[in-house]
Order: sequence, then C-alpha cells, then structure tokens
Amino acid sequence: MTIVVARTEAPPVAPGDAGRGYAGFATRVIAFALDAAIINVVAWFVAIVVALGFSLFDLPHDVKVVLGAIGAGLALVWTVGYFTFFWSTTGQTPGSRVMRTEVCAARTGETLRARRALARVLLLPLSLIPLGAGVLLILVERRRRALHDCLAGSVVTYAREGAPGAPRRSVPFE
Repeated sequence: MTIVVARTEAPPVAPGDAGRGYAGFATRVIAFALDAAIINVVAWFVAIVVALGFSLFDLPHDVKVVLGAIGAGLALVWTVGYFTFFWSTTGQTPGSRVMRTEVCAARTGETLRARRALARVLLLPLSLIPLGAGVLLILVERRRRALHDCLAGSVVTYAREGAPGAPRRSVPFE
C-alpha cells in the first residue's frame, strides 16, 4: 500500500513582496469605495459648475444631449486616468493609501508601468461582469488576486515599510 502525502506550500513570494501580506477582500473593497467617492465628488463638482455655466444660455435639447454624452465620456476618461496615474506612479490610490495597500507587478513587486496599470483598469469590468465572480476570486486565489489582477499580472499587497500609508513601527521609550 502506497501512502501519498500532500504538501501544502506557501504561495511563492515575489522579490518585492518579502515580508508583506496580500490584501484581502474587505480591505480592497473599502479602498475602492473611498476611491469611488473621490472620483464621484470631483465629477459631480465639475458637472455642477459646467451645468451652471450652460444654464446662462438657451441651448436646444439636441445640444444638451450631446454635451451630456461628452460629459459622460470625460467622466470615464477621468476615472481611467485616476487609477492609471496612481497605480503607475506610487502604486497607491488615495483609498489604498488609507487602507495601507499598494498595487505592484506580481513577478517583481515593482510599481506597475503605465501600460500595465491601464490594462488593469480596462480589465476590471471583466471581474464584475459574471455577477462579480472575478472579484470573488480574491477569496480563493492563493495570492488573493481578482481576475483582472491575474490577467494584468498584478498583485495587491500591504504597503512596504517606509512607504506612504505603510504602518509605522513604534519605537519603545529608552
């Protein structure tokens, strides 16, 4: 009789991930909600200012519809640009800074390049389309990656020591 013993191994750690844990579902949802709030407040403020400006003119209905479509397009560009900028510069959006997480390349642990950050943003809807199944992958995937993380080659970790938003070590009194 042969007995097979299964070994469970820890997930491989990328060079830049040493000593950091992978951010979980709740942490990532809260960070995303904070970012969504920032994005929406800015978009609403701009929309109100523009609407007040255009209210001074008597515009035909068709022009208002076209201006509304242009505004929606600009809001989409603003959203994509927001995430792409922060993920490719510091690896942290304001929401992830509050939650002390950062996005980095899965293989190297380095900050994402702009092209990969853009791909991650554009792949995000794929995680949401099948009733959020791609996002729920965070609960079972060994490195807590969602579908868009797997496809873009990224991982979300807790922030590095010394990085903005990283927990600070307390120094005992001497």
